[in-house]
Amino acid sequence: MAKKEKKKGGFWADFKAFISKGNVLDMAVGVVIGGAFGKIVTGLVNYIINPVVSLLTGGVDLDSVKTVLKPEVLADEAAGTAGSPEVAILWGMWIQTILDFIIVAFCIFLVIRLIAKAKAKANAKEAAEKAAADAAAAEKAAEEKAAADAAAAEKEAENKALRQAIFDIRDSLRK
Repeated sequence: MAKKEKKKGGFWADFKAFISKGNVLDMAVGVVIGGAFGKIVTGLVNYIINPVVSLLTGGVDLDSVKTVLKPEVLADEAAGTAGSPEVAILWGMWIQTILDFIIVAFCIFLVIRLIAKAKAKANAKEAAEKAAADAAAAEKAAEEKAAADAAAAEKEAENKALRQAIFDIRDSLRK
């Protein structure tokens, strides 16, 4: 059996090549900005939307909406019993998380839509400029062709006149 050929570079060289690509750096910046954006959206939900929901639901805060499966038991030192924490399904916090997601998705949708419109506008402008440049080039080429055709026709007329003059001289010499 032949020996396995050793890969060029190795693990660390591959990792360095991967890390130094622009896409990885762009992705890292996106993750950092996304984390900060997530905090902004969470603040929007906690400090603006939840109070409005609380007002509409008669003072019920989303954070307090839950289903208690097992109530909290307090420790009784005199009786020597240990306490246990409450076990509950936190519906309100789950709803708040869903609101966070919907708002983040909506904001990202708006940003992507704006970027797409800006790109389309830029592409339309570039296409119009290219079409105008192509039309100008075609017009210039047509003018140059017309000038060349006119020059060729003029040269042909001169050659025809010269040939006629030569024939005339030849005919006069024969007489």
